[in-house]
Amino acid sequence: MSDVKTWIADTVRDNDVILFMKGTPTFPQCGFSGQVIQILDYLGVQYQGVNVLESDDLRQGIKDYSNWPTIPQLYVKGEFVGGCDIIREMFQAGELQTHFKDNGISVRETA
Repeated sequence: MSDVKTWIADTVRDNDVILFMKGTPTFPQCGFSGQVIQILDYLGVQYQGVNVLESDDLRQGIKDYSNWPTIPQLYVKGEFVGGCDIIREMFQAGELQTHFKDNGISVRETA
């Protein structure tokens, strides 16, 4: 399990925006992951998706890493931002867009 934790830590560190999800960005395998992908794609954010369904160790490892019980999980510049409900609420309030901009992540201007 320590190999998984090291891989997760390295992956979070090496990607500005990373989404640990069920499925892939082109084929999400749960509605919550799909909602976060829709938000990120709508904002035009460049991100890396990691399919936690590929490994039981990875699926449990990311929950342990973040001390957060659910998937998906979004990280920006190494910081855990939240899961689907938090991301959706931040997006609707305009806070997610601000968070990306404050961290030097470009977002598409929306009406």
